[in-house]
Amino acid sequence: MRTFGIAAFVAFMIDQISKYVVIHMMELARIRSIDVLPPVLNFRYGENRGINFGLGGDMSQWVLIAVALAICAGVTLWLWRSPHGRWAQLGGGLLVGGALANVADRLIYGYVLDFLNNSCCGLNNPFVYNLADVFIFAGALGLILFTGEPNTAPKRRGKKGQ
Repeated sequence: MRTFGIAAFVAFMIDQISKYVVIHMMELARIRSIDVLPPVLNFRYGENRGINFGLGGDMSQWVLIAVALAICAGVTLWLWRSPHGRWAQLGGGLLVGGALANVADRLIYGYVLDFLNNSCCGLNNPFVYNLADVFIFAGALGLILFTGEPNTAPKRRGKKGQ
């Protein structure tokens, strides 16, 4: 569970620090748009009051917070109760850390702060997201790919040299 805890803490901190730097120190909340590597990477100010991409925006913030906390508790308990390898622990930690970072936003601001935007090849992407969303996605993918029995060395049968 050490890998899980470290991953959750690091994901939470990276997300919160990145939001503070970009939104407040770089004043994205005021200027609304910064082209970093256009069109591939842009900073666009966004307030997400729903789930991903603003879906379910009319849902109560408290319902969204309760659902996120229940998922975090469920993933944590599941990984704690049954043995899983380091990669699954890492995935679970990223998911939980990202989800808790978005919960912190909802408690502090009443919405989730988003600022990342990517477009490419003549396609203009209107959606914004944050690093917590990246951690949640990567963590969920990690849990899908790496859950199960922990990686152990195969047991040898017989004597050496056989």
